[in-house]
Amino acid sequence: MSTPLPVTEATSTANVLRQFYALTKPRVVQLIVFCALIGMVLAVPGVPGWAELQRGLVACIGIWLVAGAAAAFNCLVEKGIDAKMKRTAWRPTARGQLSDRQALIFSALLCAAGSALLWFTVNPLTMWLTFATFVGYAVVYTVILKPLTPQNIVIGGASGAMPPVLGWAAMTDNVGPEALILFLIIFLWTPPHFWALALYRVEDYRKAGLPMLPVTHGNEFTRLQVLLYTFILFAACLMPFIYGMSGWLYLAVAVAVSIGFTGYAFALWRHYSDTLARKTFRFSLIHLSVLFAALLVDHYLF
Repeated sequence: MSTPLPVTEATSTANVLRQFYALTKPRVVQLIVFCALIGMVLAVPGVPGWAELQRGLVACIGIWLVAGAAAAFNCLVEKGIDAKMKRTAWRPTARGQLSDRQALIFSALLCAAGSALLWFTVNPLTMWLTFATFVGYAVVYTVILKPLTPQNIVIGGASGAMPPVLGWAAMTDNVGPEALILFLIIFLWTPPHFWALALYRVEDYRKAGLPMLPVTHGNEFTRLQVLLYTFILFAACLMPFIYGMSGWLYLAVAVAVSIGFTGYAFALWRHYSDTLARKTFRFSLIHLSVLFAALLVDHYLF
């Protein structure tokens, strides 16, 4: 019979595990996996069989592992920036609770495990697409784009828009036009989502030395860009119905949430306040979640 760990040692182990878990940015990764799951569901006509359910589950785990690895690497690279920003100062790497070596090894292990799982149990295409997404976010966006250009969110948004494509590839071993439509929606959603956040966190970004749009071009210009992007996003959200991927239920929901997002953006453009920017940011999360949930429900009911 093994001897129980002393309370202090057990507590310390639990704290370290929580710190490693925090590096994976759980809320962000949950949204990534949810969007990938939508791609999987839409790729399979009708109700999936047992084999498809198993493949989908394994794919979700693999994508979660690689996404978590990218998040951990991001925390490592940006630890100095994170320490200067209230929103991110709590991260274990920013506070020095985990060393660079620990974070790097943790990221590498997650990436290797997720990639191996996708290669051997799903298909090589999904593995390569997921790994490319890791490189796009952890290296191209975090290391190159974010500190150099106010268009970092626009260009880097391509990595964040990949989850539905990964899900589609996992179930079909190809990338169809339907997956690209889902990619386009998230790609266009990303700038107004993050710029709404940057508007009320502008001092944090300025202090950190990051060239986010409100820092480089000012509040008024950023608000206009948020509004213009919601117009383009509105049109993109109609494409699943136009292409025949979805029915009237999805269309009704897409129009409703898109009007809501555009309404927030218009109000923000006319009369700025930090409170309204925060509400716009939060509604953007609701917009994407409800939009994709409507695709899921529409797929099975109609």
